[in-house]
Amino acid sequence: MNKLTFSGHESFTCKQFWLKKGFDFLKEGKRFSEKTAVVDLGVGKNMVRSIRFWLKAFEVADETNSNSTSELGEYLFGEKGKDPFLEDIGSVWLLHYHLIKSGNASIYNLVFNEFRKTRNEFHLEQLHNFLKQKCTEAESNTYNENTINRDIRVFLANYAKPKRKRAQVEEAYSSLLHELNLLNHTRKDSISGDGYLDFYSIQSDEKSDLPYQLVLYAILDNERFGKTISFKDLQLVENSPGRIFAINAEGLLKKVQAISEAYKGITYSETAGNQQFQIASELNKWEILNDYFNN
Repeated sequence: MNKLTFSGHESFTCKQFWLKKGFDFLKEGKRFSEKTAVVDLGVGKNMVRSIRFWLKAFEVADETNSNSTSELGEYLFGEKGKDPFLEDIGSVWLLHYHLIKSGNASIYNLVFNEFRKTRNEFHLEQLHNFLKQKCTEAESNTYNENTINRDIRVFLANYAKPKRKRAQVEEAYSSLLHELNLLNHTRKDSISGDGYLDFYSIQSDEKSDLPYQLVLYAILDNERFGKTISFKDLQLVENSPGRIFAINAEGLLKKVQAISEAYKGITYSETAGNQQFQIASELNKWEILNDYFNN
């Protein structure tokens, strides 16, 4: 990833109904740059910019034209959308997948694909230093201390359910990605003994609420995969199910076995310690999603 993108969210997390609101706004032929956008969307100027940002980050808006809806946007939110109000956990996993895979908001891709390889648990300074290093390595140095700090705060707020006072509960728990339970937050005494540090972790587990069809969708959508894929690559390759969904080997194996049982053209085999996933037939990723949402 040579070009890194930070900021654009105006320090707002993606709220539960913002993607649907923004999608409908675009389908009505309206534009975020218009002065009437504030009235049409019923939010302030900064939130208008934030909604536009999240539509692109989650690939609900078209990659090359943020004033047009994408195939994913139509699939979820369109006239025949499968889950316009995001009532199904599978829809949230699908959006999480596209947020990571798109790289339109770099911190998400970098954390799930790279940062987690070296740290399951981290504090804010460690994540900041990692992002600073990635900016330095990039072709164009995009590092700005305040911008990175804001990106980190929004990233954490998108995934971690915060411990807030009662008056702030509604706002704190309105973020779209909270129900995935991907990010844990703990506090530990500092080594100096003069306070505490906030620690965060993205632990790999079996992800029992992750539909196996979403795993297959992610496999079919990954250009790095061919017809024969090693189990190790399913765990470790960039944007693989293991990376994006933070699923452990046991959980991934269960998903793979469920996939091979459900689809005749797919097999999973273990020979002399060599674990392979093979796709013999042509499969359409959208039809795989239909199998889940139409079930």
